[in-house]
Amino acid sequence: MKQLGLIRFFKRGQSPLRKSMGALGLAGLCLCAQLSNAKTENLDRVIAVVDEDVVLESELNHQLNQVKKQIRQRGELPPEDVLLNQVLEHLVVKRLQLALGARMGIQITEEEIERTLTRLHSSNNLTREQFIETLSQDGISVPTMRKQLRDEIMVQRVQQARVNFRIQITEQEIDNFLSSEEGKFWLSPEYELGHILLSFSSNGRGEDLTNTQAKADAIYEQLSQGSDFRSLAIAHSGGQKALQGGDLGWRRGVELPEIFASELKDMKAGDLSKPFKSGAGFHILKVYNRKGAEETVIEQSKVRHILLKPSEILTDDEAYEQLLEIRDQALEGEVSFEELAKEHSEDIGSMLAGGDLGWSLPGKFVPEFEQTLNNTDIGAISLPFRSQFGWHILKIDDRRDENMTETVVRNRAENLLRSRRFNEELEIWLQELRSQAYVETRIPDLEQP
Repeated sequence: MKQLGLIRFFKRGQSPLRKSMGALGLAGLCLCAQLSNAKTENLDRVIAVVDEDVVLESELNHQLNQVKKQIRQRGELPPEDVLLNQVLEHLVVKRLQLALGARMGIQITEEEIERTLTRLHSSNNLTREQFIETLSQDGISVPTMRKQLRDEIMVQRVQQARVNFRIQITEQEIDNFLSSEEGKFWLSPEYELGHILLSFSSNGRGEDLTNTQAKADAIYEQLSQGSDFRSLAIAHSGGQKALQGGDLGWRRGVELPEIFASELKDMKAGDLSKPFKSGAGFHILKVYNRKGAEETVIEQSKVRHILLKPSEILTDDEAYEQLLEIRDQALEGEVSFEELAKEHSEDIGSMLAGGDLGWSLPGKFVPEFEQTLNNTDIGAISLPFRSQFGWHILKIDDRRDENMTETVVRNRAENLLRSRRFNEELEIWLQELRSQAYVETRIPDLEQP
C-alpha cells in the first residue's frame, strides 16, 4: 500500500526529486519508472476470509468463467449476482474441506495425479499432447490442471473419510434389502440368451407330444455336434424371435419365466440346455454370456508372522539379521514359531496368539505381505521381508478353498446401501462444516452468511 501511495505522490508532481535533478536525477527517474511500471500490475484482492484461509479474486474469476462456459453449453445463464454467490459459496466450502484434509494429514502424491491425468486423456480418446492442447484452448495450463486435480482428490478423500464414518449399515438392513423384491432383482444374474421353441401342432398329447419331443431331441443333437444355433432357430423355432435367430438379448433371471430360470440356474456361458417341456412345446436355451451372481471361491491361507520394527535402538540391518536368527531357530524345531512370536514379535494384536493372523482375505494384508504369503508353501517359513510396518517373517499353517459368495453378496449390498445414503449424508455434513466456520465475504453486494 505504501508503494501505491508513492505512485500517487509522484503523479501529483509533489516529489522533491523534481526540485533537484543533479546527481540524484537519474536515480530518481529510474525509481519513477519502476513505480510507474508497478502501477500497471494487477494486485489480487481478498474476496472472502475462510477461518485462517482466504479466497482471492483471481480464483473467483477463474471459477466463474469455467462455470459460465459449462452453463452456456446447456442453456441460459442465471442472473450474475446469483451465479456469483453460488460460485463463491462453492469455493468457501471447498476451502474448508482442503483445510480439513491438511489437518488430517492426507497426502496426494504426484503418481496419483499422473494416473488421474492419464485416465482423463485416455477416456477422451486423446493423446497427452492433444489433451494439453485442449486444456490450453480453454485457458488452463498444465500446472493449473494438476493443482485442480490435487484439490479434487483431496476433497474426495476428506468426504469419504468423514461421511462414511457417519453412515452405519446394520446386518438387519442388509437382510431386509436382500429379501426385498428390489434385492432379488439386483441379485438376479443376467443372461444373453438364444431360444428355440418346438411348438405343439395340436393338443400336445399322444403322437403330437412324441413327435415334437423327437424333433427337439434331433435338433439338440445337431447343436451338440456344433451346428449353428441361430440358423436352426430360424429354420425350426416357433418362438417370437425366430427370425432374429432366436436371440432374446440380455435378460435377468427374475424377468424370465420360472421354468426358464430353473433351467438356467446352473448354466454357464456357452452351455446348451437339454429340451424341456412347457405348455407351449419343447424349449432349448443357449447361454451366450452370463454376468452376476457367480459363485466366488477364494484360496485362503492360515498365516502367522513375527514383526520387528526398526527404531533408534534397532536399525534396519539389525532387524533383518535378528529375524534370520529367529527363523533358523524355528526351522531347527527346538522352539516353535508360536513361542518365538510370543517372545519376539512387536505386533501387539497377534503376538499373544503366537503371531496368528487368522485366515487371509483378498486385500486384508499390505501388498508386500500378500505377495510373500502367496509365494510361501504350507509349513514353510519365509525369509525376512520389509513392509511399511517393519520387518516380517511369516509361516503358512494351512490353505483352503472357501466359498465366499455370501460374503461378497453382502458386501456388495452394504456398499449399495451406503452409496445411496452417501449423498444425503454428505449434504448434512457440509452444512455442519459450513455453519461451524468463520466466513467473511468482502464484496459489498454479496449476502453475508
